[in-house]
Amino acid sequence: MSKKGSKKDKSIFNQESLLFLENYINNPSPTGFESAGQEMWLNYIKPYIDDYFVDTYGTVVGVINPEADYKVVIEAHADEISYFVHYITKDGFIYLRKNGGSDHQIAPSKRVNIHTQKGIVKGIFGWPAIHVRDAAKEETPTLKNIFLDLGCKSDKEVEELGVHVGCVVTYEDEFMELNNRYFVGRALDNRIGGFMIAEVARLLKENKTKLPFGLYIVNSVQEEIGLRGAEMIAHKIKPDVAIITDVCHDTQTPMMNKITSGDLACGKGPVLSYGPAVQNNLLKLVIDAAEKNNIEFQRQAASRSTGTDTDAFAYSNEGVASVLISLPLRYMHTTVESVHKNDVESVINLIIASLKTIKNNHDFRYIK
Repeated sequence: MSKKGSKKDKSIFNQESLLFLENYINNPSPTGFESAGQEMWLNYIKPYIDDYFVDTYGTVVGVINPEADYKVVIEAHADEISYFVHYITKDGFIYLRKNGGSDHQIAPSKRVNIHTQKGIVKGIFGWPAIHVRDAAKEETPTLKNIFLDLGCKSDKEVEELGVHVGCVVTYEDEFMELNNRYFVGRALDNRIGGFMIAEVARLLKENKTKLPFGLYIVNSVQEEIGLRGAEMIAHKIKPDVAIITDVCHDTQTPMMNKITSGDLACGKGPVLSYGPAVQNNLLKLVIDAAEKNNIEFQRQAASRSTGTDTDAFAYSNEGVASVLISLPLRYMHTTVESVHKNDVESVINLIIASLKTIKNNHDFRYIK
């Protein structure tokens, strides 16, 4: 762990950026259906970029200095986990399939939004009352026994609401602040990343920071089902450098295992990963930038892969110098994902400090 950074005197966020964060988190953006959130994100960053483009599946890229030959990417992913309507019973109950890594164990008693062409249809995850369950044979929630109740008597009634097999389902839980210390909500994994890279663009513009290369601010789709959006956009941009931001596990809460998940804490700064996909010279540049700017950071070790869009960029084209800057998060893939506000600021500051250190045509090769 690095030396502790200096005390912040003033937040880098303004009222407009915090309002954008709340609206952006509250807006559903399930994998494969990210377009509304992507349009919201693009509208926010437009004043801070020179150009933009969107690919076929919805990844959005804002560009600063588009005429430059040397290309640096900063990237997050926009999609959230969800469910698909899979089977509607004759009695009007609905069984589901996962769209990404949705946690079936948190489902009972949750309220949901079913997205249809007629608009949002409300539903609930039903669950038998404790009075009628046999404690000796207690069932845990699985995809075989969790179900949605729309208040309908039949499959025909369900279909009349506009609900059909293939409709996507999201939880309705929304953004909040906890003890003026944590941002809390669903899908902070990883729309908080989209917020952070958008804030990088804003602060570069407001501080009149000039970069000697093209900066590609990438909000990718479909990460939750296998890094698909990042794979596609990396081949289109063909960048020289990629700085990826995602979330990782805070391990300080009950039931977490530091032996398997590392010793990482919300409030102690960004987490820098070591692993084959991480380019070590670029990682050293980021560490040097952190230490020079008194930004506290933590370290973690990846195994074969980081499990993030870093892998998609690193191994694209002829190989892209890539690094992962993670944000510690509590309760991943639940509706109460939580990140420390100071860490969010520190990730933004670290990305900016790293960008200022990268030279035009920077050569990160190990052997020259």
